[in-house]
Amino acid sequence: MNEDPETLARCFGVERISTGPLEPSYNVAPTDEVYAVAEHEGVRRLGVLRWGLIPHWADSRKGRPNINARAETVAERPAFRDSFRRRRCIVPASGFYEWGSAAAGRQPYYITMADRSLMAFAGIWASWKDPETRRWIRSCAIITTRANEALAAIHTRMPVILPPQHLDLWLDRDVRAPEAVETLLAPLPADRIACRPVSTLVNNVRNNLPENITPLTGALPAAGGPPSLLP
Repeated sequence: MNEDPETLARCFGVERISTGPLEPSYNVAPTDEVYAVAEHEGVRRLGVLRWGLIPHWADSRKGRPNINARAETVAERPAFRDSFRRRRCIVPASGFYEWGSAAAGRQPYYITMADRSLMAFAGIWASWKDPETRRWIRSCAIITTRANEALAAIHTRMPVILPPQHLDLWLDRDVRAPEAVETLLAPLPADRIACRPVSTLVNNVRNNLPENITPLTGALPAAGGPPSLLP
């Protein structure tokens, strides 16, 4: 993601920017900061959240980060259900990585919108107060759903990517009934996205390089590894 906060604000109808620019990143990892759009007191704001949701009731931040929440269970799981009802957000992204199987090992793919517009991942967020430092940490998770036809050969899951006409409903904090927004958690149509094989440089999180997203030539592989985010 190389876009500055002002560009994101124009793209997603943000009324107040609450953060400075983040460094460009080509290999975002769990616990990294990411841009997020949410509503507070009726105002749509752009801020920064830690990727890996910490529920408000957690005793500590230890353990595996909650980077993803499944669409099928997000309304019921204790770690996510309060946020799903009251604290929904969108996470802007240029694209994301996914991995499939290849003869030489795990082959990464870079998935973008077909027209190269920004993605709006459906997310949820939470505020948690560290009992040791007394600092508030605001964190998020991205909701995943079943893969569409374009991605099914690579992986069984994909992030929920919200079209522009669904953003108002998703971000409306007065809408708290799960059934009012669950219908939005569907795969984006296959013709809206493009999948390109890229360098295995991205397999190492220390490689945060523009070369990570340079397309290679190749065919789609069989199902592979876990979903990952590239905002």
